[in-house]
Amino acid sequence: MLRAVGLRDEDFERPLVAVLNTWTEITPCNAHLRELGEQVKQGIRESGGVPFEFNTIAVSDGITMGTPGMRASLVSREVIADSIELAVEGHSLDGVVVLTGCDKTTPAAAMALARMDVPGLVLYGGSILPGRVDGVDVTIQDVFEAVGAAATDPQAAPRLNALERSACPGAGACGGQFTANTMAMALSLMGLSPMGANDVPALDPRKPEIARACGRLMMERIGDPRPTRTLLTASALRNAVAGVAASGGSTNAVLHLLAIAREAGVEFSLRDFDEVSARTPILADLKPGGRFVASDLTQAGGTRLLGQRLVEAGLLTDGPTVSGRSLFEELADAEEQPGQQVVRSINEPLYERGGIAVLHGTLAPEGCVVKLAGHTRTHFRGPARVFEGEEQAFAAVQSGEIADGEVVVIRNEGPRGGPGMREMLAVTAALVGQGRKDTVALITDGRFSGATRGLMIGHVAPEAAVGGPIGRIRDGDPIVIDVEARRIDVEADLDARPASIPPAPPRLAVLRKYATLVASASDGAVTCGPPTGLPNDQADRSKRVDPPNS
Repeated sequence: MLRAVGLRDEDFERPLVAVLNTWTEITPCNAHLRELGEQVKQGIRESGGVPFEFNTIAVSDGITMGTPGMRASLVSREVIADSIELAVEGHSLDGVVVLTGCDKTTPAAAMALARMDVPGLVLYGGSILPGRVDGVDVTIQDVFEAVGAAATDPQAAPRLNALERSACPGAGACGGQFTANTMAMALSLMGLSPMGANDVPALDPRKPEIARACGRLMMERIGDPRPTRTLLTASALRNAVAGVAASGGSTNAVLHLLAIAREAGVEFSLRDFDEVSARTPILADLKPGGRFVASDLTQAGGTRLLGQRLVEAGLLTDGPTVSGRSLFEELADAEEQPGQQVVRSINEPLYERGGIAVLHGTLAPEGCVVKLAGHTRTHFRGPARVFEGEEQAFAAVQSGEIADGEVVVIRNEGPRGGPGMREMLAVTAALVGQGRKDTVALITDGRFSGATRGLMIGHVAPEAAVGGPIGRIRDGDPIVIDVEARRIDVEADLDARPASIPPAPPRLAVLRKYATLVASASDGAVTCGPPTGLPNDQADRSKRVDPPNS
């Protein structure tokens, strides 16, 4: 059968390498990956390997945002990881390069590599370049916020039209330090991606050669007896957290790094995330909270420069990477652009504390996540306005029903209740677009886009669908948010109230399956973890015993 697809006699003596592509035509984040896949395969061939390309699904967060289709986004992370594992292990291949783009594809790639015992690496397809409107760089974040502005100001409609036409000028993932770029940086600092490769934008003329070099590097790793999962240590995960915190990155990184840790069998919790973030200053002036986009960071010096700053502050731990060099050796090669303003020095940070904090309290006994980048408010007290889902809340915001000082509560949007833990960008961006990011707080058992800014708290656990306290809140209940104390509480006797009625089972079979299997957001919303108490079939391929041929 392998001869039928073109293999020759000599090919059977060569390593067989999977090129797992998340290419799709429906989103600019992944639309260029087919061409990069060809370059990766060429690099593998040049170094004596035989590449086989597979494809996975990909779901666009930006396109599905604010619609029922957003329920598919987080579910796709599990499906992508499963499909990578099945393709590579099912065909007993010798190594794997995963090409990623939109938000869930990069963490899914890391989750799959954490499960398998083969050498591998991840290449992120790169960021989109910014659009231009009225001589100013813009991103998809500006479009969503303009929707909110247009709802209250009819004069804002022409600008919304101009932004919608210009914000996304070509291939590449969303341009700020949103989820895709956040996770691409995280994988570089964890050692799963070649340092600097993920920084280069999608349509940069250097990207094809970088892809080819990744193919060659994969062949160098074939002889390495250590599987990729050995890179996924607690120290590597904490390095990733430091990068997320220092860059003002997406709250989705909390969910994804927890999931990667679960797949790798590494002890890592919400408290680890909070501890690292609390001592890590924000150094990168990146959107959504700052001024610059991912391509600006690349020109300034990229992940290497930010990482070098963190090394100077003693906030990173050295460790191995897929390149064969140590992390600190890679970061030592940083080249800072003279006069750059994107990455601050450790002595002049944008903020003294990192961009994310974890809160606990009567509203979130298992924890919840608040994004600190992009606003200065750390204490808020106000009455609850409760909504059963995103659509209901969005309609209230757009019609002007939310008063300053209120706390918007959106529930039944968690991993199980959604199902799929939708992002609330439509609501949060509408509030920001109306100029209310500091006057209204928002709490949800769902999650947020990396483009979200303002006092927004997500991942509330336990979620409403499993009887969590958020399901017992009523309109008018005073809610107190105290970031410095790491507390979030409701001034009401929630125990005396009945739990909320669970949402009806979803229509789609894949969502019903997901809702049955998925863990809490505080545990990464994974659908499986490493085996316990049983021999791990993935631990050592040499110990497997195959049945005799029938």
